[in-house]
Amino acid sequence: MTTAVAARDRVRHRIRVVGVVQGVGFRPFVQRLATELALSGHVGNDTEGVVVEVEGPAAAVGGFETRLVAEAPPLARIDEVDATDLAAVAESTFRIIESRATGQVRTLVSPDVAVCDDCLGEMAEPADRRYRYPFINCTNCGPRFTITVRLPYDRPNTTMSSFPLCPDCSAEYHDPGDRRFHAQPVACAVCGPRLWFESGGGSDSADRATLPTHGTDAAIAAAQAALDRGDIVAVKGVGGYHLACDATSDLAVAELRRRKARGDKPLAVMVADLAEAESLAWVGPEEAALLTSRQRPIVLLRRRPGGPLSQLIAPGNPRVGILLPYTPVHHLLFESVPGSGQAVPRALVMTSGNLSDEPICYRDDDARRRLGRLADGWLIHDRPIHVPCDDSVVRVAGGQELPIRRSRGYAPLPVRLPFESAPILGAGGELKNAFCLASGRDAWMSQHIGDMGSLETLDAFEHSTRQFAAMYEVDPARIAADPHPGYQTRAWAEAASERPVEFVQHHHAHIAAVMAEHRVPAGEPVIGFAFDGTGYGHDGAIWGGEALVADYGGFERVAHLAYVPLPGGDATIRKPYRAALAHLWSAGIDWAPDLWPVIAAGEEEVAVLTRQLERDFLCVPTSSMGRLFDAVSSLLGVRQTVSFEAQAAIELEAIADADLGNAREYRFAVEGDGIDPAPVLAAMVADLRAGRGTGPVAAGFHSAVARLIGEVAAETRRHTGIDRVALSGGVFQNVLLVDLARQELSAREFEVLTHRLVPPNDGGLALGQAAVAGYRGSAPAEAGWGS
Repeated sequence: MTTAVAARDRVRHRIRVVGVVQGVGFRPFVQRLATELALSGHVGNDTEGVVVEVEGPAAAVGGFETRLVAEAPPLARIDEVDATDLAAVAESTFRIIESRATGQVRTLVSPDVAVCDDCLGEMAEPADRRYRYPFINCTNCGPRFTITVRLPYDRPNTTMSSFPLCPDCSAEYHDPGDRRFHAQPVACAVCGPRLWFESGGGSDSADRATLPTHGTDAAIAAAQAALDRGDIVAVKGVGGYHLACDATSDLAVAELRRRKARGDKPLAVMVADLAEAESLAWVGPEEAALLTSRQRPIVLLRRRPGGPLSQLIAPGNPRVGILLPYTPVHHLLFESVPGSGQAVPRALVMTSGNLSDEPICYRDDDARRRLGRLADGWLIHDRPIHVPCDDSVVRVAGGQELPIRRSRGYAPLPVRLPFESAPILGAGGELKNAFCLASGRDAWMSQHIGDMGSLETLDAFEHSTRQFAAMYEVDPARIAADPHPGYQTRAWAEAASERPVEFVQHHHAHIAAVMAEHRVPAGEPVIGFAFDGTGYGHDGAIWGGEALVADYGGFERVAHLAYVPLPGGDATIRKPYRAALAHLWSAGIDWAPDLWPVIAAGEEEVAVLTRQLERDFLCVPTSSMGRLFDAVSSLLGVRQTVSFEAQAAIELEAIADADLGNAREYRFAVEGDGIDPAPVLAAMVADLRAGRGTGPVAAGFHSAVARLIGEVAAETRRHTGIDRVALSGGVFQNVLLVDLARQELSAREFEVLTHRLVPPNDGGLALGQAAVAGYRGSAPAEAGWGS
């Protein structure tokens, strides 16, 4: 009787786990858990994820399924768990079986993550066989996405396939009890990639090459010596090349800017640890958590005055982008080489290995061609990079992460959609391009590609779209693209993709992106504020100060900034004083000689601009909030010309933030669907002429924009009943504005959605494009708020 009861109590379940479950130690975790619970069966990978068959007493199998999710490895992300009943087969052991490459790919590739503390401890231990080995990794850390050629994620399907395992590494790799069990990049000095240093290159000579310096310690010491004497060193990382130099040296930083054609755009700085970061900048608990996270992004921090960093790191900007080492090579650069006596750098510029606006170099031959005159030395390794991946950039807003550039550490994790999508490729925008491949509930966001103004970037875009489609075995049925007639992404979609193209209006895509990342259900509209610099409107004007009622199916434009004619169109983007003069002219404010924009333009240009505006000659109408921020920055004498996007607004935010407690009070005029900035501009001019400080005026402008958002949202709710507000577009990279807008909206009891997974700028545009096109392909024709 007891035996019969036991047999009836024995069950067998097949459990399919979908998510980031390959290359993260999931199979050995499953084996250990099953063994602990005395269960039998097996676990293996396939193209959909991990498949477990587990057998034993019903209570034990139930406990296994609960702990499978609750105690998953740190790098795992479980999206789905499906269990089905099977007939018991009375196995006696639990084993790990070989991977199977069958069926449609549904598994997710883990992002590249920082080297873990366990590996760093081994690297620092002289008795360990991986002492000072620059490519140490384990199941919990190291490269993933950038070395993956195809799925399932096994060593033969990665760029590590060319490094046969030595007996010691092979033993670890095949031992389920070892931390390196099935860690695909596992290696050591005997069998793995190697590091060396080369001198040569630089802008003054293409013929300074010397014999390479081999051996880890010799290569690191040579790189440290080059950096110490002010050289620029190309450092091959996990997702591409960096250009590095001494961040405390004005001469070195100035020379890097000259060679890279960087202008005033800020440069990222790498320091050894959190304590050093805190000595250079103000680091709050949220920033500290991001700096030390496994993603290791560049975190934008407020710089401490009087620190050792060169002022040329971020000219005119009180913030600095800081990141901590995330590869073993980085850590070794900040450590003394035993016996060398070589000085160790305190802070290093670590900027993308490219010319400005080009994609990052990641292939050695391409790097030598494009970086040959930029670098004086090369710290190189022979592990191939299959997928280029630049550093990610984040800020903290309202105590939460705000992505500015989503790439290494985050890509290619998908955003889970709130509905099923047909296979769609969202081509993204012209600036800060990233694309999105959506199918089913998954929307895979690519790494940062770059600005689509060069042939190199277009080639990188095409190459990466093919990689994603092949990796996930998704053949997009349609392409979703921005309708702007001048965008390269539109031209590519129409001419090169050979698939039907669906245009998604720029600002609708922005709002749909923030809706998608918050999984707003289909059919539930939001009040969306899409504020940015440039977006093509249905009427041919340049939009950018938009209030929409939107869902995935469509949108209604309920309010927008009044159109202002911009003389010269895109030429105004580099010259904020032109935007200021256009706004003053539209507001009926005389161009008196004491105003900064008039002084910046000069008499001859003022005369030309006057004729252009009076005759509406070569003037482009715009409702852009980004251009209004530029205009105010110019009007206050903060910034008259810019060398990178949003420079004027960034510096205006810093001035406003420092004087928020003394903010002046201004109000926009709202009539019908028109938002008129003339009263704000007139009051600001009056304050400036009365001798009011720049800080209070700048702070008053930010407060006025936030108040406008609250008032327009309240009026829209009165007509629609919608109490959910979404904020998107590049203007909402401004943390001060985000915080002020959230306060205004929360006081009116709105639910506020801001970006947490993809950037508010055009780097998140593709998610919205894919969400809109994917929803339209599966929803009734009448769905949506119109066009």
